[in-house]
Amino acid sequence: MEINRSKGTKINDVDFNSVRFGEIFTDHMFECNFKDGEWESPLIKPYSSLKLDPSTHVFHYGQAIFEGMKAYKDKDNQVWLFRPKDNYERLKKSCIRMHIPVLPEEYFFEGLNKLVSIDKEWVPNKLGSSMYIRPFVFSSSVMLAASPSIDYKFLIICSPGGAYYSKSLSVYVENKFSRAAPGGAGYAKAAGNYGASFYPISIAESKGFDQVLWTDSESHQKIEEVGTMSIVFRLGDKLVTPKTSDTILDGVTRKSVIQIAKDLGIEVQERDITVKELISEYHNGNLKEIFGCGTAAVIAPISSFGYKEDKFELEEINNSYADRIRLSILNIQQNLSDDPHGWRHRIKD
Repeated sequence: MEINRSKGTKINDVDFNSVRFGEIFTDHMFECNFKDGEWESPLIKPYSSLKLDPSTHVFHYGQAIFEGMKAYKDKDNQVWLFRPKDNYERLKKSCIRMHIPVLPEEYFFEGLNKLVSIDKEWVPNKLGSSMYIRPFVFSSSVMLAASPSIDYKFLIICSPGGAYYSKSLSVYVENKFSRAAPGGAGYAKAAGNYGASFYPISIAESKGFDQVLWTDSESHQKIEEVGTMSIVFRLGDKLVTPKTSDTILDGVTRKSVIQIAKDLGIEVQERDITVKELISEYHNGNLKEIFGCGTAAVIAPISSFGYKEDKFELEEINNSYADRIRLSILNIQQNLSDDPHGWRHRIKD
């Protein structure tokens, strides 16, 4: 792997106390190109703009997928990743679904380790802060034929930041638009899944909500995800989360939440949950908590939800499951507690 280091750094111009998510980028990036039927030797180089032809395939046919990861720094300034193997495995699934050649595992991990090591000074060492890592690949052939691209470009870029959400969320149960349909690409982290969600979210925002609670495309009764996150409900003393399918992304944070909850002695059910059941549990006082979970937010508490013309407010509770699980995950991520499941991956110089 070729490494071309930046001649300077932008880090001294950054106020880490006011950085917003995904707006500032580190000094370097990873790049690897697929040409003539194979992945070329990868390169780490200074972060820079891309020069793309107007007929570049991705602009017209949307062959693009991405991943979301984070790097964390502990009190000894050691840098850690969280479950990177799971991200790579999901990346492979997404590539296969979008008919994109899979970057070799050794390229992915060698590039990831070296890039984060070079830019490790950008990783904050404050609890709850991190450096977000965005691996992504897109079709890069110069062509307008409606067929798979011949060439592809794989990049990894990094961005330091704090909390994704600064407050609890109010969400609207979507009963017209769909995030995904059976047989589609809902289980893949495909760029188009997110682009198509922005319009329904804007409608929810116009009604005074922060995000959309997605339901299935057929009945609009089975709850699937919230915004760009997995969704979890606390019914009484147990947690319920929709079971994964080809319409639901298999979230890395979701899997972590399930395991941590079990470690804490909390019962977890992975099953269908309907809007009707949710409203019924609310009225009988059994709906205690709702929260989203994902890489960017980790845990995002939800304080209310709307359905058609009705709005349902949840009461605040002390020692919430969301807070307990979030703290347990953050402690593992930042090397403040034991890692019984081997989720941490140390970045070595």
